[in-house]
Amino acid sequence: MQHFRRFVIAIATTAAALTAAPAANAASTPDTVPAERTTAVVTLRYDDSQARGWETAIAAGVASWNTNVDNVKLAKAQPGTRAEIQIVATSGWPQATIGPVRPGGRGRVELGSQAVSQGYDKTRIAAHEIGHNLGLPDTKPGPCSQLMSGSTGGVSCKNAVPNAAEQARVESYYANGVASHVPAVGHLVVDAP
Repeated sequence: MQHFRRFVIAIATTAAALTAAPAANAASTPDTVPAERTTAVVTLRYDDSQARGWETAIAAGVASWNTNVDNVKLAKAQPGTRAEIQIVATSGWPQATIGPVRPGGRGRVELGSQAVSQGYDKTRIAAHEIGHNLGLPDTKPGPCSQLMSGSTGGVSCKNAVPNAAEQARVESYYANGVASHVPAVGHLVVDAP
C-alpha cells in the first residue's frame, strides 16, 4: 500500500510540474509573441465631388467611421474612378440608401441643407447618412448618444460617433471581408424630423 501511495504522489508531482512548465517557459522566453487577430478589411470608395460645402463634415464623418470600426474602411475615390458611395449636396432633407453597400455595389448619400438651416450639425448628418450606407437603419426616437437616432437627438446634438452597438452591427455586416450574409435593403430613407 505504501508503494502505491508513493506512486500516486510521484504522478501528482509530475503532473504539477508539467502543468507549471509551459507557463514558466512562456513567461521567461522573450521571443514569445502572442498571436494577433487578423481582420479582413473591406474598402469602400466614396465620391463627394458633388457635395460642395460639405467637404469638412464628410471628412470628419468618414474619419469617425474609420476610427471606430475595424473591418470596413472608407476611402476617397480618385477622380474618374468608380465609387461605391456617391455623396451629393441637396437643398432638401438628408437621405441615404440603406446598405450594407458591397464592394462594387452602389450607395447614395444626399446631404440636405434643409436640416442645416434648422440647426442640425453637418458632421453628425454626414456620419449618420454614411451609417445608412453601412447598413444601419434609423433608431428614432433615440438619444444623442446613438448616431442613428438622427434628428431625434435634437439640434444641440453634435455626436458624430457610432456607439458600441452601432459599431458592432456594422462590423458584423462586413465580417470576414464581405458584406454577403446581410441583404442590402437599397431603399432611400429620408431623415426629416
